[in-house]
Amino acid sequence: MLLRNQMDTTSYQQKYFRPSCLPTLNLRFNNGDFFLPYYEKTHDQIQVPKELTRTPEDTLLNYFSILREAENMGGRSCGSIGQALIPFPLAYNFLSKNYQIKLSYEDYLNLFAGVGHTNLIKLCQVPDGKRGLRFFYEIETIEGFEGKRAEYFGYSYGFIQLIHEEGGYRISDLQQHQEDFLCAPYHGWSHDGESVIEVKYGNWCKLIQVIYPTIKSGYVKNICFHGRDGADHCLMFITLTNGTDIEIAQFRKVGIEKWKQIKMKPEEECLTEKGD
Repeated sequence: MLLRNQMDTTSYQQKYFRPSCLPTLNLRFNNGDFFLPYYEKTHDQIQVPKELTRTPEDTLLNYFSILREAENMGGRSCGSIGQALIPFPLAYNFLSKNYQIKLSYEDYLNLFAGVGHTNLIKLCQVPDGKRGLRFFYEIETIEGFEGKRAEYFGYSYGFIQLIHEEGGYRISDLQQHQEDFLCAPYHGWSHDGESVIEVKYGNWCKLIQVIYPTIKSGYVKNICFHGRDGADHCLMFITLTNGTDIEIAQFRKVGIEKWKQIKMKPEEECLTEKGD
């Protein structure tokens, strides 16, 4: 099998060094008048309008559109940025009641320390069996660091869980991971979906009989193979801005059966010793 570290090194690395050119998705509240009712209000004085949370997609697009205008950089020499801290109390109320119990408003605000602007560039629902509503997202932020006058672009991704609460959809859990732009080009296989399949399911599990051509649709990548167990397997990945493929779902079917979502862990099921 041809692994990515056997490919041309220069062309391989370049896909990790290029930044995103995707359009911004969170553009719903460009008019500053939207925030007028929330001036000088604390988070416990705010009710989220029900029309902002009618569907899961509405909740997330409106949540990130509000955060787009939020800034928590501790002041910049050029003056105010966006709506400064005003959007944060409103955004906090997009969290479910139980999530707010786990995450205080002060801790929530600290999550955005150094962030001056947020663009949502990827959003899609993730197959999640019977566990509820789960979405993948990726954001592009403009950040400033103490002691430096310049701002920098940062990229993060994660998963968001939603529940229906108080006549609308609320965020019940949110994970966020920062992307790096140096490990992937120099330590490649674990960042590349095709190589992940070859190593984990081929070399480790000895499961692959035939790998089918990769199917790409935008930033979603499906890699399928026929296994020595007589079943077809298909893994879904999302490609991040830094070029890394993130696995989001696994499926398996035998013959004409319907696809069933599974969760196989090659590291635990196929390797008898760590480091093999």
